[in-house]
Amino acid sequence: MTDYVIPARNNEGFLENANDWTPEAATAIAAADDIELNEKHWEIIEFLRLFYKEHDMSPPSNRLFVKSVKEALGEERGNSIYLMQLFPGTPAKTACRIAGLPRPTNCL
Repeated sequence: MTDYVIPARNNEGFLENANDWTPEAATAIAAADDIELNEKHWEIIEFLRLFYKEHDMSPPSNRLFVKSVKEALGEERGNSIYLMQLFPGTPAKTACRIAGLPRPTNCL
C-alpha cells in the first residue's frame, strides 16, 4: 500500500474524478484520516456507492444519510452514533469522501 498513489483530490479530499475510485483508493483515503477499514466500513461504502448509482447524488445531508442507511440496513446501523464511530467528524462527508463520491451538498 505504501506505493499506492491516491488519484487527484480537491482541497477537501474528495476525488476530482469519481471514476478514479477503487477499493485501494478508499483504503488510502481512509488511512489518511487514520481510519482502518473493516467489513462494517465496507458495508456502508457499498451502500453509498449504490445510493449514488441509483440517485446520481450523494445523500445531501447527514440526517438523510442516517435515514437512508436505517431504511436499507436496519436500525442498528442506521443511527448517528454507529456511523460516527465508523466515520468520525461528519459521517456523511467522511464516508462519501472515502467512497469516492461527491461532497454531500448540505454537509458543513
